[in-house]
Amino acid sequence: MTEQLDTWSEDFEAFHARFAHLFSRSETREQAAKYMRGLMAKIERKNGWQIAEEIGDNTPDRTQRLLYSSHWGWDGARDELQYFVIETFGDDNGVGIVDETGFLKKGDCSVGVKRQYSGTAGKVENCQIGTFLCYATPSSHVFLDRRLYLPGTWCADQERRARAKVPVEVEFQTKPEQAIEMLEYAWEQGVPMHWVTGDEVYGDSPTLRDTVESHGKLYVLAVSSNTPVFEQTPVEGPAPATVASVVSTWPAQQWERLTTAQGEKGPLIYDWGRMRVVESRDGLPGPDGWLLARCSVSDPEDIAYYLSNAPVEATLMELARVACIRYTVEQCIEEAKGETGLDEYEVRYWHSWHRHITLSMMAHAWLASIRHKELGKKGVMIQS
Repeated sequence: MTEQLDTWSEDFEAFHARFAHLFSRSETREQAAKYMRGLMAKIERKNGWQIAEEIGDNTPDRTQRLLYSSHWGWDGARDELQYFVIETFGDDNGVGIVDETGFLKKGDCSVGVKRQYSGTAGKVENCQIGTFLCYATPSSHVFLDRRLYLPGTWCADQERRARAKVPVEVEFQTKPEQAIEMLEYAWEQGVPMHWVTGDEVYGDSPTLRDTVESHGKLYVLAVSSNTPVFEQTPVEGPAPATVASVVSTWPAQQWERLTTAQGEKGPLIYDWGRMRVVESRDGLPGPDGWLLARCSVSDPEDIAYYLSNAPVEATLMELARVACIRYTVEQCIEEAKGETGLDEYEVRYWHSWHRHITLSMMAHAWLASIRHKELGKKGVMIQS
């Protein structure tokens, strides 16, 4: 796609013009466009000097001013990006996906950095964590929002916060709390979204699940194997059981082998099962819904568990497809890291991180729109 940037230059200029009102100076606006082009370029490392060389700047100074000191609204850019997503990809059956990714860093000065678990590395590393909301439809997947996760130790260290220019109003939020904030904001913006999905970090939060339901949305959220549920509404006495123990009692006929999607290595085939359960909230009956389980065909011990508030008439295939769409967010993040430099930045400040990440998300959304148009030109069915 990046080889065709010149071919689509008019389209890119029209896309960038949507954001023109956010920049107080024309020089800043033009530098933002150049920076996005640099992020989409095929260069070995998208650091300050290589991007400067790619976009025709003698030094990285102009880009540094864009990320550090120029006046422009990165949250306003996020808003305009969401309007673009609504217009270009909006789908009444759209799926919101929440997830996080790690950005490996050296030293201890970059905002939010500490030794913490990173799914990117698969272990505890010195890194920053970004929480993201993505949006998936049958034809596309794009970013909607982002939050930098600020660990509690950072929130309590006033001197460190000041050095990294963290706004005084920023308080500690868990990742599910950040996800709730991003989801509610997207809904206020009018993003059409029928489903929400995410991994155990988010599914294990009853507050997040309740928030999704209170807004009239449906969820299929992964939960930990020790999540307690009742197999039926208890009249008195019976203790809840873990989802893993409930699923372990299912007979063979409870499972159905389904092909839910086409993956990079071929069709995604798993055994799926489900049953109606009642959630356990502090040992007491909570809302009822579906317990969904996915079992690997090659490894029967590899089982994932989900809770869903979908109605009784929802089909197993429908629930399984939404559960599998969760992995679209990984593809979204991987594309942005590979194509639009999401993780290739050299900034330390709170606002600089959000500026870079937002510009990378904008570049990714524009590339996604070009793919969308190319599919339409080739006569590929784009569902809506």
